Amino acid sequence: MAAVLQSSTSFAFSSLRGLPSSFLSTPRSPFFGLSTAKPLSSWSSLSRKSSSSIRRLVSKSPSAKYIREDYLVKKVSAKEVQDLVNSERNVPLIVDFYAAWCGPCIIMAQELEMLAVEYESNALFVKVDTDDEYEFSRDMQVRGLPTLYFISPDPNKDAIRTEGLVPSEMIKNIIDNEM
Repeated sequence: MAAVLQSSTSFAFSSLRGLPSSFLSTPRSPFFGLSTAKPLSSWSSLSRKSSSSIRRLVSKSPSAKYIREDYLVKKVSAKEVQDLVNSERNVPLIVDFYAAWCGPCIIMAQELEMLAVEYESNALFVKVDTDDEYEFSRDMQVRGLPTLYFISPDPNKDAIRTEGLVPSEMIKNIIDNEM
């Protein structure tokens, strides 16, 4: 039975392109190498300090207009985004859909802050928290994070959508050449 499981697993993964050959050639368990969880009795060794820090990490992020006061990219609601899109603008609007718990979103936020400094008044960068604006994110078909929408000031041009961590050079290229 183990040989059947191994051969069927190898067959299932051999059809996936772009995976390392070492991944395809090694037999995998149904759990893909996940370790077993520790029994609850071993969790009692955690100190009060570490359990309070865990609690802080999973708590909801504070609601604010900016992620931090010194950030240039403003956090906006769905209504504010719709107002910005429908208003008269002469600069492109870049909308970043993010979540506070998303690692690539944090990296993207740093890149967008640097681009906001570079483009100053030549582009408008805003952020939408997908946890706070769930319905709006769903309506905008946000399936992966971070997702960027580039909305041109020209209403005849289509919006450009990117998903995942995008290099700052590509963002610059879209702003400079496509908007």
